[in-house]
Amino acid sequence: MSFKPIFDKYRTIAVYGMSTNPAKPSNEVPALLESAGYTIIPINPMAQEIEGKKSYPKIADIPGKIEILNVFRPSEQALDVVKEAVERKKEKGDIDVIWLQEGIISDEAKKLAEENGIEFVQDRCMKKEYQNL
Repeated sequence: MSFKPIFDKYRTIAVYGMSTNPAKPSNEVPALLESAGYTIIPINPMAQEIEGKKSYPKIADIPGKIEILNVFRPSEQALDVVKEAVERKKEKGDIDVIWLQEGIISDEAKKLAEENGIEFVQDRCMKKEYQNL
């Protein structure tokens, strides 16, 4: 499967579970994508700011448009994250893609996202897929 259409079409990525620790993939992956020209919006209730950007506690708190929701949370939390995303899509009409990082799998979350018109990727590293282009 080619992810090129996703990377070409969408430019704004909200990162659910973005870390303040530069050594963690949940900081490294969005940093690489930002350096490639994507707009990154951190979602982390434990941080006010990450990498100089305002961090939001929840998806619903983000004022601007979200195109891709990149998720760094354990598989068992993925369904709740997707429920939050679906609520936002119903309210604001954004969130075109939900991308669960490598090792994160939830078929329930996939079903819910797709039933609500959201493209869904799971168990793939966004950084690796971008570099593969």
